[in-house]
Amino acid sequence: MSMSALGEPCVLLKLGEIVLKGKNRDIFERRLVDNIREAVKELGLKLDVRKRHGVIAIFLPDGATAEQSETVAKRVADVPGLVWIHSAWRVAKDPDAVLKASLELVSEREEVKRGATFAVRSRRRDKRFPLRSNELDRLVGGAINDEYGLPVNLKNPELTVSIEVDKDEVFVFTGGIPGQGGLPVGSSGRALVLMSGGIDSPVAAYRMMRRGLHVDFLHFSGIPFTTSESIYKAYALVRKLDRFQGRSRLWVVPFGKAQQSIRTSGQDRLAVIAQRRLMLKTAEEVAHRIRAAALITGDALGQVSSQTLTNITAQDHAVELPILRPLVGWDKTEIMAEARRIGTLEISELPDEDCCTLLAPKRAETRAKIEDLKQIEKRLDAEELAVQLADSIQEYKL
Repeated sequence: MSMSALGEPCVLLKLGEIVLKGKNRDIFERRLVDNIREAVKELGLKLDVRKRHGVIAIFLPDGATAEQSETVAKRVADVPGLVWIHSAWRVAKDPDAVLKASLELVSEREEVKRGATFAVRSRRRDKRFPLRSNELDRLVGGAINDEYGLPVNLKNPELTVSIEVDKDEVFVFTGGIPGQGGLPVGSSGRALVLMSGGIDSPVAAYRMMRRGLHVDFLHFSGIPFTTSESIYKAYALVRKLDRFQGRSRLWVVPFGKAQQSIRTSGQDRLAVIAQRRLMLKTAEEVAHRIRAAALITGDALGQVSSQTLTNITAQDHAVELPILRPLVGWDKTEIMAEARRIGTLEISELPDEDCCTLLAPKRAETRAKIEDLKQIEKRLDAEELAVQLADSIQEYKL
């Protein structure tokens, strides 16, 4: 590939709903740029991340290759707040340079060999460029047609050559990687996820990251009555999710003895909801300590017998912090599809001894009464127990 014709490899990032933020847009963009810089640190390249009008450009060091540009593009594709990521070429603001780069770029594409249809899409962010967008389209499109004999299809092309004229240079690229969309992590605050080893809670965590929350994770282990398998599983899930936000923290509560106390309270059908309320109370205490402003769970309405509207309301009543349930209207098929897409499904399906299996009555209560639950909590001294459980947490560093 000729560096002289193609110019310098770079990565062009397209923003999503951030552009609708009006006067607050700059705050979101600064957060996004910080997140991008943090994400690419692990690549060990000296990268220059710059904000432009409606886009962000990442310039690679002198001598960088197209393969390194692709590596950077794949990494930043996991950063929420971006909708498209393009490995592009930075060329001089000269029509001849743009034409040569476009011809060279197309020559490398597999579509040329099979005579695919194509189109050229140009955009001028700098109106001082001597050619209008439609003129640039005709110039480059005509040259590609003459050189390679590819048929033009403006409505549904198999190959699209994109040309974007910016303030100091022109970007030329084909194709791209879809981004995560949403808002930059950290732009909406901090929350705490109640992280089981199941399919739902990792997806719930991811969905709230996309809405700008930086999340920490709290896992309840059945220790000393179960093995450490569920902790390893939670750890693996947090590692997988960390690529979306960075600096994730996993806290683990040894919950087995508290579960034993609930089991001996004599309210078998209410045990699952009583346990859930104690988990939420403990999570609220931890959240206050780490300055998280909300709790996140993977509840989906009606998915299991304990997730009825009455029982969800009874759980809300246990704490003062808001409980966010991003999956509340999703069915299992939708949740599994999202888990597969973000790479957590395979881990979640691994066998483990989940703490919830310690309290599995033959028939769970579907319409739990808050007063009955309060009586159980009074016998357990649940408020003090939650503080003790919060005191016992251990952090597992990634």
